[in-house]
Amino acid sequence: MKNDVKHTIVHSISELHRLMGLPKPLHPLISLVNMDEVPKSSHPEPVQFVLNFFGISMKRNLKDKLKYGQGYYDFDEGVLAMTAPQQVLSVSSTENYEVSGWWLVFHADFILNYPLATTIKNYGFFSYAVKEALHLSDREETMLEGIFKSIEQEYQTSIDPFSQDVMVANLDLLLSYCNRFYNRQFLTRKSASSDLLVKLDNILTNYFNSAEVAQRGLPSVQYVSTQLNVSAHYLSDMLRTITGQSTQQHIHNKLIDKAKETLTTTNLSISEIAYQLGFEHPQSFNKLFKSKTSKTPMAYRASFY
Repeated sequence: MKNDVKHTIVHSISELHRLMGLPKPLHPLISLVNMDEVPKSSHPEPVQFVLNFFGISMKRNLKDKLKYGQGYYDFDEGVLAMTAPQQVLSVSSTENYEVSGWWLVFHADFILNYPLATTIKNYGFFSYAVKEALHLSDREETMLEGIFKSIEQEYQTSIDPFSQDVMVANLDLLLSYCNRFYNRQFLTRKSASSDLLVKLDNILTNYFNSAEVAQRGLPSVQYVSTQLNVSAHYLSDMLRTITGQSTQQHIHNKLIDKAKETLTTTNLSISEIAYQLGFEHPQSFNKLFKSKTSKTPMAYRASFY
């Protein structure tokens, strides 16, 4: 019988330090862990953690497996991985476990009264899946390590009225660079992005050519990203960077292509076509079609005869 996976909810930074065998944190809402200093431990069976705070880890030379979602991180080279509160992290390790790098963890309350509390919601990479981790160049890794060390220096300094301001400013800078590097990755990995675009097109084509669209309605962004085995945030960010359009816009474009085909090759009424394409109300179909083509479905059909 398969062993049940141990499930641990980590509520605080202090609790995380205790679980990792580290001294108490110097600040209750933020900590920067040097992975070289973490006591080695063996967990041959997966242990699942739900962290109630943000995490930014830059790890390298990992000689074991760290699972996130349904896949494993490969830290042979510098890799940056992000986690948001309530995400599940699954870890298994052996006696040969080795890793180096940094792990910055901070509670949402740490940035509560700063602009970052709002802007952090715009960083989709906190919801990326394992294979969507950022592979850093040597230069990028050096830049980020410099910011980690600046945060560490302030973290180790006696807390004064300016400590939090300085650490949040460095955290804001770190995330700005991460945002730049993630967008760079979409452009430098065009081959992988192009493959994803082809798969997306095939999934949407098959969906709109099947009975699913009439039964289930328009495919959602979550449905499409699940079929592609990537996170919804990663897919939308990749598409915007490469094509300038979101996943939802790609879905609508494929819908319009199918609608045009049906309008010009069948005698189905506009209402029948709307229902066939998953619309509950023909008026919604008419509105979307006109917004995309500047013509009503009826006018578009008439232009071909």
